[in-house]
Amino acid sequence: MTRLAIAALVALLAAPLWTEQQSGVKARFRGISAVSDRVAWASGTGGTIVRTADGGTTWQQRTIPAADKLDIRDIDAVNADTAYALSIGNGESSRIFKTTDAGKTWTLQFTNTDPKAFFDAMAFWDANRGIAFSDSVDGQLVILRTTDGGATWSRVAGLPPALDNEGAFAASGTNVAVIGRDHAWIGTSTSRVLRSTDGGRTWSAATTPLATGASTGIFSIAFRDTDHGIVVGGDYRKEGEAIDNAAITSDGGKTWTAIKGLSGFRSVVTYLPGEKASLIAVGPQGADLSTDDGRTWTALTGATGLHTFAVASRGRTGWGAGESGRIFRLAY
Repeated sequence: MTRLAIAALVALLAAPLWTEQQSGVKARFRGISAVSDRVAWASGTGGTIVRTADGGTTWQQRTIPAADKLDIRDIDAVNADTAYALSIGNGESSRIFKTTDAGKTWTLQFTNTDPKAFFDAMAFWDANRGIAFSDSVDGQLVILRTTDGGATWSRVAGLPPALDNEGAFAASGTNVAVIGRDHAWIGTSTSRVLRSTDGGRTWSAATTPLATGASTGIFSIAFRDTDHGIVVGGDYRKEGEAIDNAAITSDGGKTWTAIKGLSGFRSVVTYLPGEKASLIAVGPQGADLSTDDGRTWTALTGATGLHTFAVASRGRTGWGAGESGRIFRLAY
């Protein structure tokens, strides 16, 4: 890390960290996507989607027709105008929508017709290529793949067998991660990581040392390159505990090593672009910063009640979102 980067991170720890913003809504946010220092999107209950184009000074609601009863747990913006939104639930409650005009209009692209399926999250390499993950059905993992901007979604065949009740926690929209052209990872509720190196066509599975249980497992996964990644989670019913809730990999997700130091349950983790080995992990009771690839952590104060967090790939800004329409901006 450069001397300038170290100085910036020291300043981050010493200065007021979060700036609360006014979203204008009271929804519980679980999805957020940051495009730049100025453009970000958030999504949540009641079919709520909000978007800012001025760095969060103002947020505008973007309505999807007839979606007011849906819980939109994941939103993935691929640029300032194009975004995908995923609602969760059994059967037809799981849907994928797309906008190409900054949320003025939306197209319904996918409606789940399997009453046993429950889609949790998605991720996109670019505007055309992405994947979506569902809880397992009848002992089979369920992954969808698109290569045409969501016009068609195809179920991936030949997946590893699912473990008992294996699925994902739809807590922050971040249990699916993609990087580069073809690499993808999915963190599951049984603390496994599914891994693809060919654009989601084929997958393998690896175990991690994270604890598992009805309310315990992997909640978020992130990679800074094709080798180095992290998973976090814990027990969402015991938010103050930090037992076996984080692990790192340096071989692309083939093997995982447990790490300690998080302050409690964490529903989301992300690398800070421009800071090679720096991470932020966020949960309802607080946040933690690491500058050494997750080996040690420092608590960040100033924001609570957050479920999700995202950092712009360009610029030095992140946004956290959570309960009762809360949105915080973080500049680093």
